[in-house]
Amino acid sequence: MAVGWARDEAVQEQIDATVESAVQLAKSRLPQGESLTHCQECEVEIPEARRKAMPGVRYCINCQAEREKKQQASALYNRRGSKDSQIK
Repeated sequence: MAVGWARDEAVQEQIDATVESAVQLAKSRLPQGESLTHCQECEVEIPEARRKAMPGVRYCINCQAEREKKQQASALYNRRGSKDSQIK
């Protein structure tokens, strides 16, 4: 149920768009192709078990964790500017 000047289905459209955006972002982060033997960032050897478990892996565990922290931090702001999220 929308309030004010918005159409009734506007809230659901925003929710659907947010979910679709999150799905696309998750898909884009999946590794593809052949795994590297050494980390793309720090050049430490990537263990064979990790390369087998995660085909297409490009980073060692430490560098991957740092990348995920940075990506999560940038995703915390409300890009749509909804009044409800700004009030909370």
